[in-house]
Amino acid sequence: MEGKASMVPFLFLTFVLSLSPSQPAPLLQSQTLVLNRLPSPPQSLSWSDADEESQPSSSSAGGDPESADSIFSLQLHHVDALSPNGTTPQQLFNSRLLRDASRVKSIEFASAAAVGRGAGAGFSSSVISGLAQGSGEYFTRLGVGTPPRYVYMVLDTGSDIVWLQCAPCKKCYSQSDPVFDPRKSSSYAGIPCDAPICRRLDSPGCNSRKRTCLYQVSYGDGSFTTGDFSTETLTFRRTRVARVAVGCGHDNQGLFVGAAGLLGLGRGKLSFPSQTGRRFNRKFSYCLVDRSASAKPSSMLFGDKAVSRTARFTPLISNPRLDTFYYVELLGISVGGTRVPGITASLFKLDPTGSGGVIVDSGTSVTRLTRPAYVSLRDAFRVGAGNLKRAADFSLFDTCFDLSGKTEVKVPTVVLHFRGADVSLPASNYLIPVDTSGAFCFAFAGTMSGLSIIGNIQQQGFRVVYDLGGSRIGFAPRGCA
Repeated sequence: MEGKASMVPFLFLTFVLSLSPSQPAPLLQSQTLVLNRLPSPPQSLSWSDADEESQPSSSSAGGDPESADSIFSLQLHHVDALSPNGTTPQQLFNSRLLRDASRVKSIEFASAAAVGRGAGAGFSSSVISGLAQGSGEYFTRLGVGTPPRYVYMVLDTGSDIVWLQCAPCKKCYSQSDPVFDPRKSSSYAGIPCDAPICRRLDSPGCNSRKRTCLYQVSYGDGSFTTGDFSTETLTFRRTRVARVAVGCGHDNQGLFVGAAGLLGLGRGKLSFPSQTGRRFNRKFSYCLVDRSASAKPSSMLFGDKAVSRTARFTPLISNPRLDTFYYVELLGISVGGTRVPGITASLFKLDPTGSGGVIVDSGTSVTRLTRPAYVSLRDAFRVGAGNLKRAADFSLFDTCFDLSGKTEVKVPTVVLHFRGADVSLPASNYLIPVDTSGAFCFAFAGTMSGLSIIGNIQQQGFRVVYDLGGSRIGFAPRGCA
């Protein structure tokens, strides 16, 4: 009897333990997404005439790093501001996705060419840019020559060469300002064919009559610009930078946007940051504003003040076959506070042939991940967002939700784990409006290419710091203030 009685507490305890879960399920980490509409085109561009009329201070591209004017800032505007009057928000967004697809193809073409797959004859992948089909996304206004003639220029971290259209035109596309005429600039100078900087071009040419250097930039879709490789003075608000190597394009063919040309911000030897390295300590940063939530302009800084104290840094890694792009190490991604099991560092590895890897790019809008990584991320997000009503796929997006009638929703958190830096994305950086009817889509996409690209939608609101001297990139949250 006593033996049976003593068994009762034991059996009760066993029963209770059997009801208790062996491992409690982790709580899903979420954040609130305030639902905004597709951005409308700005009514006007807010450039300061006073900045253009002021007398800038002067220095050469390799000037004194201690000079007081070795720091300057720029306003950046999205290319939608150059769209025709009457363009609807839906048309702007659809055009952005078309530009984005073109941009990604150009980058993939460059990557493939660098490792010997499909390289175009006579052209180097290191000068293939994303401006083809108007895929540069942000532009600024700067002065070219002496006296300065002000033009719109696209800024692009995926390109090296600085170039603009020049008169006389053999063929020029339509741009917003008069075409720059070097004959009216006292600071314009051709570069001799035997100059070291001419030999830095991957496929330099030579004008046999003038004995001056020629350049050529090709794009993945067959567009190109060609002309004289020269030096010229560029004026950024009140800061003048002399003797910058610039392509003066007399033959420019392709579907370009209305800017005059491109300011290359890549890692290559001929990019603007590389040419002006001593003056600005090889540091620059930008903060891209979410245009659906704010009307303030995006901004860019050059010099020591470009480095934010709150930035979390990850090392830059080098691709020996392709020096233009900014490669980083992505180790994994978390959704809802839990690392996604199917996403490992091996999926993003840059191999010895120059294939694969992850780049940070200002001109790509939607982040592209290698297909296996994307599928794992998408599936984890779908599980975490299971309470939201699904909607039909839209364009390249295969995970969309019908949020019509709502003003805000809870969504799982998404964190990118770079080496040394965990970057927690705001909800508006990965669930975005795609129409005017309340459809929102998960703003990542898969790619069959081995190259992954961190796009500008995911960069919105961060000050992205490029510290080339320190060989690192930093992300500072809420950096647009």
